[in-house]
Amino acid sequence: METSGQGRSDGGGAGGQSDPGDRRPPRPRGTGGGILMGRPFGVPVYVAPSWFLVAALITWVFGGQLDRVLPELGRARYLVSLFFAVAFYASVLVHELAHTVAALRFKLPVRRIQLQFFGGVSEIEKESETPGREFVLAFVGPLLSLVLAGLFYLGWLAVEPATVPGVLLAGLMISNLLVAVFNLLPGLPLDGGRMLRAVVWKISGRAMTGTIAAAWVGRALAVSVLVGLPLLTHGGIGDAPADFGGVDSLTDALLAAILAAIIWTGAGNSLRMARLREHLPRLRARTLTRRAVPVVAATPLSEALRRANEAGARALVVVDGQGTPTALVREAAIVAVPQHRRPWVAVGGLAQDLTAEMHVSAELTGEDLLETLRAHPATEYLVTEDTGEIYGVLSTADVERAFVAAMARPSAP
Repeated sequence: METSGQGRSDGGGAGGQSDPGDRRPPRPRGTGGGILMGRPFGVPVYVAPSWFLVAALITWVFGGQLDRVLPELGRARYLVSLFFAVAFYASVLVHELAHTVAALRFKLPVRRIQLQFFGGVSEIEKESETPGREFVLAFVGPLLSLVLAGLFYLGWLAVEPATVPGVLLAGLMISNLLVAVFNLLPGLPLDGGRMLRAVVWKISGRAMTGTIAAAWVGRALAVSVLVGLPLLTHGGIGDAPADFGGVDSLTDALLAAILAAIIWTGAGNSLRMARLREHLPRLRARTLTRRAVPVVAATPLSEALRRANEAGARALVVVDGQGTPTALVREAAIVAVPQHRRPWVAVGGLAQDLTAEMHVSAELTGEDLLETLRAHPATEYLVTEDTGEIYGVLSTADVERAFVAAMARPSAP
C-alpha cells in the first residue's frame, strides 16, 4: 500500500513502502521475513506467516458468502474461497510490483516485497529525490489496483453472474477497488499519504514539511477509521438505531481497531524516519574518527598508551616493519587489562586483524556510512584518506552515540 524509502514499505491492503527503520547503525541487514516465493525483477518476494492466518479468515468469510449465493457447492465452496484468497493476494503482489518497477525505473534499490497480514510492503531503500518522483512512486500502486478492478469487471461481464467464475470475478473486482480507494486516502503510511506528502513538499520546498502534514492527516485518519468504520457498517445514516451487541459488531470494531493501529503506527514511523533522513548527513566518518598512533605488535600496552596520550590520540593501530597497518587494538580489550599488568602485555595480543571490509573512507557520510557499517559489522574500523594514508580509527560505539544524539535534535522549522 505504501511505498518505501530507505526502509520504507508499501502495500496493497494495509501495507505500503517502508522508511529506514530505527535500526541501530552497525546492525547487519536482515534476510527475509517469511517464505521466499520468488525474485521478480531480481527483488525477493516473501510471504509472512501472518498471511496464512488472513488467508484462512478470508476462506472462512468468503465461504459463508458463497453458501448464500451458490448453496449447491456444498463444502467445495471452501476450495473456491481459498482460490479467491490466493488470487486476491496475487493482486496485492501486482500492486507492490508496480511500486517496485517504478522504484527500479528511478534507480532506487528495492530490498524485498513482503506479503503480510493486511496487504503488502515494498521495502525501497532510498528516498525519492524529487516530489514528482515521490508522487508517481506512490500513485502507481493504486493505479494498478484500479486497472485490475477494471479487468475483473470486464471478465465478469463476459460470464454468468450466478456461477463460480462470476462470483470470483465480482469478488476480485470489488476487493481491488477497495484496495485502490483505501490506499488513496490522504494520510501516511498509505499511498495517498505519500501523494499528499509529495504535493506539500512541492509547494513548501521541504520534504520534512510534507511528511509532517501527511503524518498528522494519517493520525486523524486512524481516529476516523476507529470511530467511523463500525458506524458505517452498522450505524446506517437515517436508518433505525443499529444493534451493536452482536458478533458482527465486535468483529467490525476489532477490524477497525487493527486498521487504526496500523495507520497510526505507520504515520508515527514515517515521522521518525523523515527526521532520521534529515539528520543523517550530520554523521561523518571524518568528524567521528579517533586519532590513532601506529605501534608494532610487540609494544607493551603501557608504552603504547603513553605514546597515545602524548599525541592526544584515542586509538592504537598495529603496523608491520614497513608501517603498513595490520590490526586494530580493540578498546574493550584494553579496558579489560588491569593497570598493573599493562607493562607486560603486548598490544598484538589485544588486536583484531584488519580485513579489507574494515577499511573505511574518511569521506563517507550519512546513509552511505551507515550502510557500510551494516554490511560489515565490527567494533572498530580503520579510516583512510583517498590516498591510502591512515586518518584514524572509527569506533562503532562513537557512531551509535552520534546517531542517537542526531535523532534527539529537533528538526529544522
